[in-house]
Amino acid sequence: MADEIAIPLLPCASIDVIADFYEALGFRIVYRQTRPNPYVGLQREDLQLHFFGMPEFEPENSYGTCAVLVPDIKALYRAFADGLRVRYGRVPLSGIPRMTRPRARKNNEGVTGFSVIDPGGNWIRISALPSAEASPPVEAPKAAGRLASTMENAVVLADSHGDHRQAARILDSALRKVDAGEDPVVVVEALAYRAELAVTLEDPEAARAALARVDETELTVEQRERAAEALANAAELRAGLPG
Repeated sequence: MADEIAIPLLPCASIDVIADFYEALGFRIVYRQTRPNPYVGLQREDLQLHFFGMPEFEPENSYGTCAVLVPDIKALYRAFADGLRVRYGRVPLSGIPRMTRPRARKNNEGVTGFSVIDPGGNWIRISALPSAEASPPVEAPKAAGRLASTMENAVVLADSHGDHRQAARILDSALRKVDAGEDPVVVVEALAYRAELAVTLEDPEAARAALARVDETELTVEQRERAAEALANAAELRAGLPG
């Protein structure tokens, strides 16, 4: 049977806080009730998420999650990021709520994805439709070198599993062993991601150290073009550090 619709029902401590957050992401309230049980339905174009309130609920202990597949993941990320900047003055990378950046996911066949961790502690795992990343589909290039492989593993640990400390540990180990033969673009990408992990872990000194190494890495014009996204991420991280 075609045209079925499935709508995730996720927990939260406050439907008002949840609604405020998702309205910043461009959602609108399509249903709301406070009695007999708090409940709010939110919709953004064809995407619907519904939430039920539990006053004693602790977001840090949430197991709530759902997968969302979208045709243009970069456009959606930009829209979400713009809304979060208006609401919070920045894209939150630590605590709850927060949002990760779009990256290829080794544990999802290389498909690009990012996660929104909302005020209820729910992980909204957003992935590009496989058919949207290339037409016709093209196999993603394999990571070349130890640092690139470590970076892939760190993304899985942190962005998919939420184990930011272990991701930071394995990246630190790999970054200590970088040799002259390593692609400087991969080095910059890994350092920018290490800085992002440091922000998530609320370790500004580690973030500054990683960003300093980004500045020290020599890049040709062609390499700078390939590293443009990582350099932009590094600049945004630097601007958001205290002091």
